Amino acid sequence: QLQASGGGLVQAGGSLRLSCAASGRTFSRYAMGWFRQAPGKEREFVAAINWSGHNTYYADSVKGRFTISRDNAKNTAYLQMNALKPDDTAVYYCAASLYSGSYEISQYPYWGQGTQVTVSS
Repeated sequence: QLQASGGGLVQAGGSLRLSCAASGRTFSRYAMGWFRQAPGKEREFVAAINWSGHNTYYADSVKGRFTISRDNAKNTAYLQMNALKPDDTAVYYCAASLYSGSYEISQYPYWGQGTQVTVSS
């Protein structure tokens, strides 16, 4: 089970850190991903990290601004979001996959409930 948190309202240029807490003792076996869905749009890939945390992957739209990380001892993944833009406004979801670095929603069988991020201009 995955629980996403940390969303909120922030002004453009601001920062937020999202957390994704996982229950169970197998967290370190899974790659983790963050996706987002804006109103009226399809869910899209944001970032992913492999099981060890050594390999990370980003959508072009967030590269250089967002950083994904994980702490396997705490069963938690993070998404540090800096220099936020109004276009980043969306519900953000964390997900777990056995496939490292996957951009495909279909390869993530486990999903958190989502946390709202709103960036005002």
